[in-house]
Amino acid sequence: MDVLFIVMPAYNEEDNIETVIKQWYPILEGKNEKSRLVIADSGSSDSTHDILVRLQKDYPKLEILSNTGKQHGPKVIALYDFAIKQGADYIFQTDSDGQTNPDEFGAFWKLRKRYSGIFGHRSVRGDGKSRAFIERVVCFLLKLYFGVSVPDANAPFRLMKAEIVKKYLYKMPKDYNLPNIMMTTYFVHYKESVKFKTITFKPRQGGINSINIPKIINIGKKALHDFKLLKKGL
Repeated sequence: MDVLFIVMPAYNEEDNIETVIKQWYPILEGKNEKSRLVIADSGSSDSTHDILVRLQKDYPKLEILSNTGKQHGPKVIALYDFAIKQGADYIFQTDSDGQTNPDEFGAFWKLRKRYSGIFGHRSVRGDGKSRAFIERVVCFLLKLYFGVSVPDANAPFRLMKAEIVKKYLYKMPKDYNLPNIMMTTYFVHYKESVKFKTITFKPRQGGINSINIPKIINIGKKALHDFKLLKKGL
């Protein structure tokens, strides 16, 4: 049976984290006993970590990474690295803010033998037109810099073969801000077998998003510089 690691970064998600764990944990049922749900929580200033520790008593396959970088990108990289080193066959990444729907995972899982990566496509987004516009800009830049055409580069709903993630993960610095964008790029650029599948994407279910538009703009400016450097490694 395939070993599945469901991985999620978390930061100040006290309003969402318990519900998210309860919704996603049942996905592990029927999977290899080594399968895990792993949350990277480092730097939270609210009760997120305390809630996670309490939940571990009832959810024995829940693991917490608390020694990662504070930012979203380094947490995702650390999660992928952890899953690979723990022997995952498949890695599924989503976020801990409740915007994705666990009921849609099964359709991805059924396709896992046919594709190296199955990536969510947020054709309709519940988090606002501004973020949808930013995603379109990102996809345009990926076409410009790397020559890849994708409908959605950064969706936090992706099922990937761990062996393929391993091929590309270590091309990026450990503190890189946009690992999912580059992971999508690597999969497509190197012609791995990929599929983009439409998913629903709800508004944030509680709390305040720590990544606002000004931060996104600053991240974007740095991304242009990083794209130039990463392009040299292709």
